[in-house]
Amino acid sequence: MPSILHRRRLGAALAAALALLAAPSAFPQAPSDKAARIIVAGPPGGSLEVVSRLLAEGLQKEMGKPVIVETKPGAGGAVAVNDLMQSPHDGNTMIVSLDAMVSEIPHIVKLRFDMGKEVKPLAELARGGLVMVGNPSVPAKNVADVIAYVKANPGKVSYASYSPGTVSHVMGLQLNKAAGIDMVHVGYKGTPPALADLMGGHVQLMFAGIPNAIPLIKGGKIVPYAVSLPQRSPNLPDVPTFAELGYPQIEATAWMGLWVTPDVPAAAQAHLRDAALKVMAQPATRERLREFGLDAGQPRMPDELAKSLRSDYERIGAVLKSIDFKPE
Repeated sequence: MPSILHRRRLGAALAAALALLAAPSAFPQAPSDKAARIIVAGPPGGSLEVVSRLLAEGLQKEMGKPVIVETKPGAGGAVAVNDLMQSPHDGNTMIVSLDAMVSEIPHIVKLRFDMGKEVKPLAELARGGLVMVGNPSVPAKNVADVIAYVKANPGKVSYASYSPGTVSHVMGLQLNKAAGIDMVHVGYKGTPPALADLMGGHVQLMFAGIPNAIPLIKGGKIVPYAVSLPQRSPNLPDVPTFAELGYPQIEATAWMGLWVTPDVPAAAQAHLRDAALKVMAQPATRERLREFGLDAGQPRMPDELAKSLRSDYERIGAVLKSIDFKPE
């Protein structure tokens, strides 16, 4: 009898153990030990790749496994998102991209999927703004001078954007409306050709990303007038914000984020977010960002990031609709 009772108890214990193993764990689970992959939604050598490699270096230490960085430029991030969608949705594949991938690109490019539904922002990694710059030949030392110059030369002063439909384009439209001027927009496919034409005098003005403009400003090749940030940039402390100059509507802060597909397990999402924020908060990482002209990101929650994306998408869409802008 005791032996039968013992066997029954042993069987019950074994069944309970097997049931526990089969049930979903109540404890957070990190992504598997296989190598992680960061897809960069931008070209090699760009600011997105710089931030991605800083992140990958730190994540390798935090996660204890290799983190591979691959650049997949094209279609404003759609090529990178397509790669992400076709990869396992287990938290080992992620994207580093600008917020514009969701807030601006759907207005600019006809996509076969809804960008806002296919990706979810996990963490803000870094942020920066735009700076209004001009060719040194423009007879202007500040924004007031620029406005006076444009008014004195109606329809003859052009400004470049790094792509039609982006905030670089929209900010010029906003200044036109706010100041009652008529700068002519010239859209480019990327920042390098736009800056090259600015320095060559083919266009007089541009709204450029601060990291791209800083070396040229320091070299005296272009002149800065105002930044789009809420506060002055530490990298351009003598350049005022548009808000300081009486144009609070011309404010834009671009941020680089870490994104996954929404169906990645919640525990894996939390693990990735926590690890990424820890890496980006390190003093050495922040200093590297500052040297590149970027500020550290803010620890906003994913729902806060999603809310800001929706707001920016609607704001930019309204401005583009006012000029009857059509996507390519």
